[in-house]
Amino acid sequence: MGLIKAIKAAVGTVAADQWREYFCCDALANDVLVTKGRKQTGGKGSNTKGVDNVITNGSVIAVNEGQCMIIVEQGKIVEFCAEPGEFVYDTSSEPSLFYGDLGESIGKTFAAIGRRFTFGGEAAKDQRVYFFNTKEIIGNKYGTASPVPFRVVDANIGLDVDIALRCNGEYSYKITDPLLFYANVCGNITADYTKDKIDSQLKTELLTALQPAFARISEMGVRYSSIPKHTAELAQALNEELSAKWAQLRGISIVSFGVNAVKASEEDEEMIKRLQRTAVYRNTDMAAAALVDAQADSMRAAASNKSAGPMMGFAAMNMANMAGGLDAAALFRMGQQAGTGGNMSAGNPSSPSNVSAGDGGWECACGNKGNKGKFCSECGAAKPAEGWTCSCGTVNKGKFCSECGKKKPEGVPLFRCDKCGWEPEDPKNPPKFCPECGDPFNDGDIV
Repeated sequence: MGLIKAIKAAVGTVAADQWREYFCCDALANDVLVTKGRKQTGGKGSNTKGVDNVITNGSVIAVNEGQCMIIVEQGKIVEFCAEPGEFVYDTSSEPSLFYGDLGESIGKTFAAIGRRFTFGGEAAKDQRVYFFNTKEIIGNKYGTASPVPFRVVDANIGLDVDIALRCNGEYSYKITDPLLFYANVCGNITADYTKDKIDSQLKTELLTALQPAFARISEMGVRYSSIPKHTAELAQALNEELSAKWAQLRGISIVSFGVNAVKASEEDEEMIKRLQRTAVYRNTDMAAAALVDAQADSMRAAASNKSAGPMMGFAAMNMANMAGGLDAAALFRMGQQAGTGGNMSAGNPSSPSNVSAGDGGWECACGNKGNKGKFCSECGAAKPAEGWTCSCGTVNKGKFCSECGKKKPEGVPLFRCDKCGWEPEDPKNPPKFCPECGDPFNDGDIV
């Protein structure tokens, strides 16, 4: 009785599977990445008793826009289609009398009955259709639970420091290689594979890759406050960082990366602002203006001193000015001699104060040695001109003036103010005080 029952079952199942199937997938929702295709059957149709997971030769599969389809037979991918339209599966191992050559189909049908008889009338075969969502998967939120390091580089002020950033926003991705995604992620699913099953892993790997991606953005000279303007570059940097895990392993790529807000800690923001404000004072005119403003505030504070009296307030202010080194007048003179907006930075190659005076430098009248620029690094006095100064104003090194041809005076000492560099027109009769800065002339002013 068992053999007869097996023969009947084999004949019945093969006959039921003679009908060609039709597979179609409706539009996939944004959260559905993969779904298993199902046969389209109706209440009035005859194709209702076929064996599940058996695809008859000549079956039709409709592929919509934003989708791709694969056919898996016995766990192996045997067909792939990413072109929208109708796909006819004409290489199936399950024959149909309604497709292809009739004689050939009859022979294959009896062979199929024989195979199923050996399995008790059941189909020892598993064939499935899977549809993949190849549209952009949007609306994936992220946020940095802990601060992410970001390197701030500002060549204008010589700033190079690491700060901590927090950011949040949304990103989107898409399945670019369905074969990799099937082989390494979803496999033989029986229902929908939704994005929530992989979101946690993707978000963790994304935040891990955010730090080196920020480093690449920083190397481009992008300020952290301008990161929202460079989301395309950031998405590209993230794809490069995640290519091994996402593109090469799972067949996923980032499409866009949106940043809602980027926020540094209050301490880091205050530090950067302070350094930027301080860097302005490398300009001698700006430094002088700031010093004048501070002195004006000090004068107002001294005048309103009620506890010790205005006189004590002004005395304290004068002591502070004497201990401060440079005064505003000296700073303004440095700016004028170095050109309008003179820069005191020795690291700026375009700055006039970066002119080398030789390996040993020059010695100022105040005793400071080894000065390299045009002004003393200790008192701010101008560097003495080399050679002798003609009555026409030209500084010469030879025995005759290169401008007017006059011969160098012999035995006549030349005077030059050691504070501001002023020279008298008649070196034989120098004044007792410099008319420019008021410094008294002495032996230290003889060149």
